[in-house]
Amino acid sequence: MTRERTDFWVGLFVLLGIVAVAFLALRAGNLSSFSFAPTYAVTARFDNVGSLKVRAPVKSSGVVVGRVASIGFDNKRYQAEVTLDIRKPYMFDDETSASILTSGLLGEQYVGLTPGGGEKMLAQGSRIKYTQSAVVLEDLISKFLYSSASKQGTPESGASGGAAASGSTRGNAATNGGSAGGTPGVGTSPAPGAAR
Repeated sequence: MTRERTDFWVGLFVLLGIVAVAFLALRAGNLSSFSFAPTYAVTARFDNVGSLKVRAPVKSSGVVVGRVASIGFDNKRYQAEVTLDIRKPYMFDDETSASILTSGLLGEQYVGLTPGGGEKMLAQGSRIKYTQSAVVLEDLISKFLYSSASKQGTPESGASGGAAASGSTRGNAATNGGSAGGTPGVGTSPAPGAAR
């Protein structure tokens, strides 16, 4: 009886371990929200998709309305082409814009849709015209460092230029003063009728 009880608990723990591993695998592959709901596919081109991954959520006003189906590269335009599977209950006009956003400061990236004012609706095979690429943190840091370095270099060059200008002004003043002071003693003679 004791052995049967032990086998039961061992089997239960093994089963729970398998379920936990499967759940973590689904979470890591972003497949935990897999749905069989009908969708329609639209495409969008981006200059930079950052770390956007397949199965990343597509959101509008914070609500998940679809998933990223695939990410490819356009050899003619040299841009990333992203295919979005949007659930059919959610309809967007043809002037909708797509942006690659980040959840929090260092969270996962997703595609955000902002409806426009178009009259026609996106359908299967439509293309989103207005897009905004991902913000790359490394690019922001490099731009900040470059701007800081350029701002620090400007006052130094101005100060050196000002010092050189002031030095030349002093030199000219000294030259003028010396020539003015030495004029009477170089090749000059006293005026006629001067007192002796």
